Formats: sequence, structure tokens, C-alpha cells
Amino acid sequence: MIRRRVVIRGRVQGVFFRDSTLRLARRHGVEGWVMNRADGAVEAVYQGEADAVERLVAFSREGPRGAQVESVEVEEEEPDDSQGFTVR
Repeated sequence: MIRRRVVIRGRVQGVFFRDSTLRLARRHGVEGWVMNRADGAVEAVYQGEADAVERLVAFSREGPRGAQVESVEVEEEEPDDSQGFTVR
């Protein structure tokens, strides 16, 4: 079990980034959350099996159609007792 906090910058709001992330996370059994930030970035926390979390991190580097990802910051965190995946 691993946990990653990801901040995605670029043209990432208004392009269904959160919805696409939610669907992918649920498909791969990843727990955590995703949200739009006031500074125009998208922030997410992914927790689960390493392969599944890495798929979400890789998706974050590309984004859905219409997104233009300029940078992605990834930080390791200690797993917690998170349940499910939500949009904040």
C-alpha cells in the first residue's frame, strides 16, 4: 500500500480532469480524493496498491483530452485509513 499527493498545473480545470480521475481511481481500486485549487491547479491524493497508484500518477502527467499538463509534483505520504475516492 502506497500513498502519493499530486499537484497538477497547466490547463487542467474545465476539462473533466476530476471526473476522469474519479472514474479511473474507482476502476483500479485506488482510494483518496481530487479537487480543483483556487490557483488553477488540480490536487489529488492516491492511495492503494503500487501499480494502481502509479497508473493514476501516469494519468496525471497526461490528463484527459483537452488538458495541457505543464507540471506535476508528486510527494510520498504515509498511507492512512482512507476509504473510497471522492471529488472535493
